[in-house]
Amino acid sequence: MSATPTLEFNDFQQRALAVPEELDLFLGGGRGGGKSYLLALLALRHVEQYGAAARILYVRRTYKGLADAELIMRSLFGMVYGTDARFNAAEHIWRFPNGGYLELGQLESQSDYAKYQGRSFTLLLIDEAGQFPDPSLLDLLRSNLRGPRDVPIRMVVAANPGGPGHHWLSHRYVFRGKPWTVFDEPKSGREWVYGPSTFAGNSFIDREQYRAQLQSACPDDPELLRAWLDGDWAVNRGAYFAGCLDENRNVLDGVDEVPWGWHAYLAHDFGSSAPSVTYLMACSPGDTIDDRYYPPGSLLVLDELATHRPGNLNMGTGWTVPQLADAIHGMCRRWGVSPYGVADDAIFARGGHAAGSIADEFRLQGIYFEPARKADRVSGWNRMRRLLSHAGKPDRPGLYIARRCRYFWDTVPMLARDAKRIEDVDTTGPDHGADAIRYGCLRQEWATELKFVWEG
Repeated sequence: MSATPTLEFNDFQQRALAVPEELDLFLGGGRGGGKSYLLALLALRHVEQYGAAARILYVRRTYKGLADAELIMRSLFGMVYGTDARFNAAEHIWRFPNGGYLELGQLESQSDYAKYQGRSFTLLLIDEAGQFPDPSLLDLLRSNLRGPRDVPIRMVVAANPGGPGHHWLSHRYVFRGKPWTVFDEPKSGREWVYGPSTFAGNSFIDREQYRAQLQSACPDDPELLRAWLDGDWAVNRGAYFAGCLDENRNVLDGVDEVPWGWHAYLAHDFGSSAPSVTYLMACSPGDTIDDRYYPPGSLLVLDELATHRPGNLNMGTGWTVPQLADAIHGMCRRWGVSPYGVADDAIFARGGHAAGSIADEFRLQGIYFEPARKADRVSGWNRMRRLLSHAGKPDRPGLYIARRCRYFWDTVPMLARDAKRIEDVDTTGPDHGADAIRYGCLRQEWATELKFVWEG
């Protein structure tokens, strides 16, 4: 470098740069806090300190997302190195005059990981990690961290609240300890620091204009706006069910048996590589339990069977139909109910199964499913949201979910909207429990309509 440039940092960036390099770093906050520029600063410092030993990989989920990072790095590295830092746009690789190396990469699927397998990096920078619905690919990538003994290896993850990955990021990093304090993260076995930021602390942008942009981007989603503005991971995360799902209203406690005279049935969403989720639901004929009145048509979700890997709410355990059937039979025996109910239409498709269809395989195991009522996804979501919002009203049927249904409470309140179809759920998130409940709500709507026909 011919001259030492003057670099300015906001308070958040200064504080993050002061975190010792031996500690991994989660940069989680609202939009506009300066996280992406900070990642470029961390790369620059790593190259300056370790020269040819510095091997950096910057990752986003799609190549399209790399464009902003390239612009930031061209500006910063050009200011520091001039033309001595060379960027190969075809390979997305920076080569620095002291021998340091920085690669901008994309990671969306298992096949994408193949291009990194067996390679070594000393610094991993993960930007917009909230776009990853589960951490499995990033956990794989961590195995590529290795280097000389005198070079600290490190992983830095940046994300905003409210995306498909909100659930695992908040559980793994945000609620482990206070901001800017060291905590142990069990999955990686490493010590981490959580550094939050907001646009209000970034003096290098027009904050009023940026606030107006955020407000115009989500005019009908106040929870998402709050997450973006305040960087608050504890809000309803711009969730699809924000405004209709409230733990104080929808949680069900103290019901340990199917009430006499209530109709009970199963609601099932099949999965193998993805989780399989089965709920036991009961429909009220109009009854009072423990001084709480449930109007006719109210649905109580009493129990849950969810097959997901520990620590990953979006990945299944690979159970076969016989394994699932044994577990479902066990749940039904505990409650004294018959093993029949409703499931996704897809399991009734014939082809590729010895018994004809997945539903046929279940039937051979003594589990009897009927197809969910034919309806588009949005109609089902509207039915479910309406029941959730009516919970607690004395004259309207509502939807109540037992506290023991942990998969529901760990996933459904956090499900994000589909960015392209805001009336639908983002299917890259862990929506399997929500899907099962949706099928159960549609079945009850179908049964109610038949009852009116019979009585008419």
